Amino acid sequence: MARGLWTPRGTTLAGDDLLRAWTLVLPATAGFTHLTAANAYGWWLPEAPPHPVFAAMPSSEPRPRRPGALVYRHPHPPEMRDLRGLRLTTPAETLLALARDLTPLDVIVLADSAVRQGDVTVEELAQVSSGTRRRGAPALRALIPLIDPRSESAWESVMRMLHDAADIPVEPQHELTDKHGRFVARADLWICGTRRVHEYDGGIHREPLTHASDLSRDRAMALAGWERHGFTKRHLLHEGASIVRASDELLGRPWDVCRLQAWEGLLNASMLRPAGRQRVLRRWGLA
Repeated sequence: MARGLWTPRGTTLAGDDLLRAWTLVLPATAGFTHLTAANAYGWWLPEAPPHPVFAAMPSSEPRPRRPGALVYRHPHPPEMRDLRGLRLTTPAETLLALARDLTPLDVIVLADSAVRQGDVTVEELAQVSSGTRRRGAPALRALIPLIDPRSESAWESVMRMLHDAADIPVEPQHELTDKHGRFVARADLWICGTRRVHEYDGGIHREPLTHASDLSRDRAMALAGWERHGFTKRHLLHEGASIVRASDELLGRPWDVCRLQAWEGLLNASMLRPAGRQRVLRRWGLA
């Protein structure tokens, strides 16, 4: 595994077991941070390339140099907490660490998940990023208004950010009603002021029972005068132009390529695209 760490042949450690093994060769004052802590907390993870184990420790101690680990030293050690016997940076500190390396789209997905799970509040994020010169603080502070725990999956967060970047006004988890005010369904994103909703369709939506339920729901929405547009991961990553153009037509406004460029800029910088993955690999000294 690494110098000083080994497992019996044919044995592979993962998850908490892998991190417990790493604690044997890291200083007692160190704790896991960044994507390593995010994974331990169970947050939605962007499509990150293979990466090292991330740890944080006080700068007063020598940095351990081990292949497979990236250790950050801090003059003022970040606050830690214990989770399942693992020493992790707190959720707020973890998101601050993520904001140092990752771009807005990646961080928003993680932050939506963290706030939705109740691991951290927007107020705690504002506190950890305010009045400080710590790296990552300005980036995290700028993203706080965009965090929305109403997202129910990572790709819903990505879809919402597409609409936000393209200046398409939406409301997440909007309750749809018929002409009598009776509840029909709750939609991922409602394009405000219209009768159209946009939803993310993951693989689970093609499983037989879910598909049958979805078809019944779609019919009820259509009968109530609602128009549903479903999108997959491929649509969000490669067909943003058609989503933006159709939304512009619906809103009665002319096409403006700047709206698409704003989305493509976010996407290209993120780990959802090869250029973004290469950028973080270089930052971590892996490319």
